Amino acid sequence: MKDEQSHLRQSWLPQFLCPAGALLVVSLSPAAAQDIRGLERCMAETRMERRTGCLQANVEFLQQALIKLARETQDKINATERDLAAARADITALKSTMEKLNNELIQMKANAESNRKK
Repeated sequence: MKDEQSHLRQSWLPQFLCPAGALLVVSLSPAAAQDIRGLERCMAETRMERRTGCLQANVEFLQQALIKLARETQDKINATERDLAAARADITALKSTMEKLNNELIQMKANAESNRKK
């Protein structure tokens, strides 16, 4: 779990968190932050260390939420790729069956032609 988290943070997470954090700061008022489960209103804290701890807890919550969404999205992508591979295999099998049936039909028509000529 820790390796997966660090891998995600090293790959795309830092690039995503800066704009996402800026968006959250700009778009959410302190009252709106209360509507999001897990986020706390940090500006009400008077002591700087408590405010910092509160903000860090919010950042950690958001990082965990992003990691969870990234994992769920990747699982959906993997499932879709498996479905696509199965569909491609089915298409290949159907094409092969169709080609076989076409060849048999051509042979049957050729046999019928030769029988008529006799």
